[in-house]
Amino acid sequence: MLERYSRPEMTALWSQENRLRTWLEVEILAAEAWSELGMIPVEAARDIREKAAFDMARVQEIEQETRHDVIAFLTNVAEHVGPSARYLHWGLTSSDMLDTAQAVIFVRALNIILMDVDGLMEVIRKRAYEHKDTVMIGRSHGIHAEPITFGLKLALWHDELARNRRRLLAARENIAYGKISGAVGTFAHVDPRIEESVCERLGLKPAPASNQVIQRDRYAEVFCVLAILAGTVEKIATEIRHLQRTEVLEAEEYFSAGQKGSSAMPHKRNPILSENLTGLARMLRAYAVPALEDIALWHERDISHSSVERFICPDAFVTADFMLARLTRLLDRLLVYPERMRKNLDLLKGLIFSQDVLLALTQKGVGREKAYRIVQKSAMEVWEGKGEFKSLLLADEELSQYLTHEEIASIFDLSHHLRHVDTIFQRVFGRKEA
Repeated sequence: MLERYSRPEMTALWSQENRLRTWLEVEILAAEAWSELGMIPVEAARDIREKAAFDMARVQEIEQETRHDVIAFLTNVAEHVGPSARYLHWGLTSSDMLDTAQAVIFVRALNIILMDVDGLMEVIRKRAYEHKDTVMIGRSHGIHAEPITFGLKLALWHDELARNRRRLLAARENIAYGKISGAVGTFAHVDPRIEESVCERLGLKPAPASNQVIQRDRYAEVFCVLAILAGTVEKIATEIRHLQRTEVLEAEEYFSAGQKGSSAMPHKRNPILSENLTGLARMLRAYAVPALEDIALWHERDISHSSVERFICPDAFVTADFMLARLTRLLDRLLVYPERMRKNLDLLKGLIFSQDVLLALTQKGVGREKAYRIVQKSAMEVWEGKGEFKSLLLADEELSQYLTHEEIASIFDLSHHLRHVDTIFQRVFGRKEA
């Protein structure tokens, strides 16, 4: 189970015991708010604060009879509180407690995810500066395009994670709403001031309007944000898997002493962590669909969302926490091979400078279509194994009508492609040095 590898705090947060503990926190605060309004005795609120407790085994025993988890919980709490328990859950419906407590857990879980993202971004920043000038080939469609640096690839990931972080903050803001407004949201049996007091003490805001539940578009936003975050994790993992391919081998997951890659082939070093993250990303995306479908409930509420959320809430957050921790460790220990990157950069014998030649011709007044034809002629000869690009260009009589040998030779300069690396780093990281 993923619980073994995620933060203990995240696993504990979604435990059944913590769920009931948070329910109890809501109930105690509601009773205290009632007493502050003079609607129930102060002594009763004090009794509830001091004596309220629950026993997991007893709650489960009662639920076997009542077939209702909230009633089972409240019955057991009442057994601990005694006579003052008649003021417990006063004027509330189950979802007042459930959804308000759930919002508290969501906020705390998102705080952990945000810490995970911060840790991942810091590792990526560190590795980006380490490889800011590590030249490699950029690829489009899997085919060599033009030079980049490995640091630029990492900077791109950092920038995307920054957007994920902003989305997480927005989702945390929009999920941090509680409701204690009664069976259909009209406050028929509860004063709106109770809702305001409880929410304030829990670090939440009162929902401006509710029915029996907090509206599930808030939940759907959280799960969609987690799904997008998982997509970013998968994007990075997929890149590592490609870079580790034998034919590429520009980067590789750390392979520890004694580790084995295959039961049949002792030579194998497989990108198992990246592949694992790719698979888990599919699960997080899958959780977004039922969360979106939970938005539409019948009238003031049904419970079609309830069974869904019992699965996807803990699973999504524990999975996301695990994925971020695994990716952070993977990137921190990632093996990078600059020599192999340079070797692969030279595989196409200079073709990566084709656009430079094209633009040089247009600057000499040659029309773009004609310039493209001239450059492509030599480029296709390289593909056919007839020589190196620069040599073929130097021997092209039509090209020599527009560019001198010196001008052609000067085009084959990597520094031209990488002269704005510092500018990009400044945009992403906000400073020129690590």
